[in-house]
Amino acid sequence: MTERRAILSGSLFEERIGYARAVVDGDWVHVSGTTGYDYATMTISDDVVEQAEQCLRNIGAALAEAGCGFADVVRVRYLLPDRDDFEPCWPVLRRRFGEVRPAATMMVCGLADPRMRIEIEVYARRGDASAPNSVDARAGARLPAARD
Repeated sequence: MTERRAILSGSLFEERIGYARAVVDGDWVHVSGTTGYDYATMTISDDVVEQAEQCLRNIGAALAEAGCGFADVVRVRYLLPDRDDFEPCWPVLRRRFGEVRPAATMMVCGLADPRMRIEIEVYARRGDASAPNSVDARAGARLPAARD
């Protein structure tokens, strides 16, 4: 039977709407759309780049609790109300995903709260160090492909 468990961040939205920050389903980790809300201070910055950084901190915490990291991300979706806010975030996003190169999509859409300027959703597959070209999240290094 496949392991399935919910990871909660303490977001009020999780309780009110009825969802989890992430769901671990076997080797797969599905991280819900995550905004730049800082749950430690219960605040959100007005700056989109700071929000992107906080989104990634929130996602990183969920991935760590699931037993993986950014190196295991295979898919990312960026959701922004204003397309002009995306490019200023690129350096922050590249620091996390530049070496990993997950499949990615950016969509322009409304978000739940007008203060929210970016939301990021990721899918990760917990690393298998024995697989060719796999990424070992614990070591943070790309493993070489097996050669014939």
